[in-house]
Amino acid sequence: MNILLIEDEPLVAKNLEKLVAQIEPTANILAILDSVSASLDWFRGNPEPDLVLSDIQLSDGVSFEIFQEVQPSCPIIFTTAYDEYAIRAFKLNSIDYLLKPIDNQELTAAFEKFKRLAGQQPKDDLKGQIQDLLLDLKSRATYKKRFTAHHHRSILAVPEERVTCFYRDSVIWMQTIDNQSLITDYNSLDEVEELLDPSKFYRANRQWIVKIDAIESYRTHFTGKIELKLIVPTKEEITISKDKAHDFRVWFEG
Repeated sequence: MNILLIEDEPLVAKNLEKLVAQIEPTANILAILDSVSASLDWFRGNPEPDLVLSDIQLSDGVSFEIFQEVQPSCPIIFTTAYDEYAIRAFKLNSIDYLLKPIDNQELTAAFEKFKRLAGQQPKDDLKGQIQDLLLDLKSRATYKKRFTAHHHRSILAVPEERVTCFYRDSVIWMQTIDNQSLITDYNSLDEVEELLDPSKFYRANRQWIVKIDAIESYRTHFTGKIELKLIVPTKEEITISKDKAHDFRVWFEG
């Protein structure tokens, strides 16, 4: 059995590789990939594996983007730390879904399911089922409602209601309504943006994502760009380019 692992956390990938070796000693791990872009490159240059084990949240996006682009006919077992992606849909279809930390028994059951399907279901049928499920999944997906951040030696759980913005300054920070700036574990604002409800959060520029309820006012500069004022003071002025000004107004008013 040839297996492709897609996982952006090295320790998780190593543990998953170990579990696979315990459950399927003869399995061959073809590669361990950590991003959407690397996975797309791999699929374009290699024969399709027998099975894919894929995290959903990757460093440069979500793995759905991979499978919508390359449309593999092999089964996929999804893994994730979040239970926000319509688990029931996976359990009722030919693709399985495992929550991290991955449990040995759950993974074993997923492999047994794969073996049953491999002998019963034509690949073309499975391919169509994968695409239908991905579309269903995207339509059901919910957005993150609570975020973790570091405060001194503690990890805080911050509900969405307390967030005013995210910004990049060497690391990714989250600012709250009581003007706390907290360090998060996110690698980029692109990663954060994928988790947020676009009706509530707006990517102002490369450094800032702002929440609609946190915007006190805005004004248009003579150059055409927009300057935002939040309900809390920010470390620098937040601006939106002239090119995005119309898009911002539509979002803000609508």
